Amino acid sequence: MLRWYVHQFGQKLVRRRPLEPLKEPESRGAPLNTLDLVILGVGKIMRAAIYILIGKMVKYVTGPAIVICFLVAALFSLLSGFCYAELWARVPRSGSVYLYSYVTMGQLYAFLTGWNLILSLVLGTAILARAWSYIFDSLIGNHISQALQGTFSLYVPHFLAKYPDFLALALVLLFMGLQMLGARDSALFNKVFTGINILVQSFIIVSGFIKGELHNWQLTEQDYTLNTSESRGTSRLGPLGSGGFVPFGFDGVLHGAALCFYAFVGFDAIVSRGEEALNPQRSIPLGITFSIFVCFWAYFGVSASLTLILPYYQIQPDNPLSQTFLHGGWIFARYVLSVGIICAITYRLHSAMFPMSQVIYAMAEDGLLFRGLAQVRAHTGTPIMAIMSSGNLAGVMALLFELSDLVDFLSVVTLLAYTLVAFSVLVLRYQPHLKEKTEEEIEMEPEAEGNPLDSVPEAGTSNILKSLWFPTSLTPTQKSGQIVYRCAFLLVLLLTILSLILAQWPSQVFSGDPVLTAVTVLLLLLITGVTVIIWRQPQNTSPLYFKVPALPVLPLVSIFVNIYSMMRMTTGTWALFGIWMVIGFVIYFGYGIRHSLKENNELQPPASTSQT
Repeated sequence: MLRWYVHQFGQKLVRRRPLEPLKEPESRGAPLNTLDLVILGVGKIMRAAIYILIGKMVKYVTGPAIVICFLVAALFSLLSGFCYAELWARVPRSGSVYLYSYVTMGQLYAFLTGWNLILSLVLGTAILARAWSYIFDSLIGNHISQALQGTFSLYVPHFLAKYPDFLALALVLLFMGLQMLGARDSALFNKVFTGINILVQSFIIVSGFIKGELHNWQLTEQDYTLNTSESRGTSRLGPLGSGGFVPFGFDGVLHGAALCFYAFVGFDAIVSRGEEALNPQRSIPLGITFSIFVCFWAYFGVSASLTLILPYYQIQPDNPLSQTFLHGGWIFARYVLSVGIICAITYRLHSAMFPMSQVIYAMAEDGLLFRGLAQVRAHTGTPIMAIMSSGNLAGVMALLFELSDLVDFLSVVTLLAYTLVAFSVLVLRYQPHLKEKTEEEIEMEPEAEGNPLDSVPEAGTSNILKSLWFPTSLTPTQKSGQIVYRCAFLLVLLLTILSLILAQWPSQVFSGDPVLTAVTVLLLLLITGVTVIIWRQPQNTSPLYFKVPALPVLPLVSIFVNIYSMMRMTTGTWALFGIWMVIGFVIYFGYGIRHSLKENNELQPPASTSQT
């Protein structure tokens, strides 16, 4: 009996959501071509908040080498974008990665994906609100921050922001109210404000060519000493590091690249609109590629201009671009630039509020979150409870947390989401006819799962090892699919251990420490061997709109880079993430697992009971 209950519990964790048949096509606008998807992607990816984040990263983490960080982040974001595209190709419907995970990977995997997707959207909204507040406050002479810091700074715990940002909270609540009243996002507004964003960045880049000096990428200790005497003390200057183009070394570049992943979040908007594409198998990968390419050059130009105009240790972290133009004597340009950035952030904040409530509504409707969150307001058709819960959470985070801490937190969540998607693509390619499974699989799987276990004693160890290297079938079977699942989980574990070693003790590993070097070599050998085992298994040849090339190498490279980047984050960031995950598991195992897809739960027990 205990075995039966354990089996039923496991079945709930991996149960996939059946994909509803397509409804009659509704009246829509013209199909989206590649250019439309690129404009959509650039509008969602290009983040005006990055203008503020560049300051602190350049001053304390990367120096002028931030341009390399953006390049690394762009390349590996492109790999994740391809993984998103293949996952969509398996579920060619408009929706989020939560839906794709539920249909392809199962309930627990979908909950983890959706729960972290909610957090990433909430954090993105809080970051935009905090950035808007910083720029507006700088524009009016920092009167708001000075008043709040003088009133509240003594009572705020050290792990929170220096002062509660009530302006950012008010901004989030304002847009939450507009959304509750039925305000909608607009493709026209997306194009207009994307254009404003590009104009602002173009102005910054041209200014860098006019006022920039290449010497600021080759600074020495003499320059630092001179600037120190001119600034009347070192309090206004950041650290020199080793000077030059990479003042904080290779370690700073890696840390900066991990933070720069935030700058490319948003390409999933292209994937979610893939159903509307005129030629999805061509438009989606091209749309993702060109969107990331355009945004990379924009970020590259802005950060290069910033570091050419001013020495990196003189850059003000809170509002670097505005302060840079003020330092250069372009006072009028400073105000024009600030107004343009505020306009861009205002639209991004407005559009960022919509997907938050949509994901919460979808999970609540499926029963993975409290069903009360799926309540819809009759007059406007808006999910009022989902909007209120997500908006209030974003407002609280904008109120209490520092902008840099929010970005660190978002980076961990984003990298985990990329890892989950890459893992999904890796294992799904080796599964037999995944799309053909229906609700009847729940009744049939116990028998199917019993066969491999029963055959183990009959087959010798040599036959098992032989099947790993020389599969007996040219098409995926249940057995080969299980081998890939187990090998993929083992690879994630090995890559996590390797990433932890390389992140925490890099100098010891590369200097030849006998223990750490031996462990690293052993891990690399194991990773190579397990990867070869996966490569030897037969792949599913079902046609898809798009497939990630060079499987299993590219998804594994993406997983390794993501995990390694996560290991670069601070202990405080991991503590916050751990608290979020504990809350999620409490909700799932206390409520979601018993209420998800209730109509299926009611159909299952009789079938399962009849077999016992």
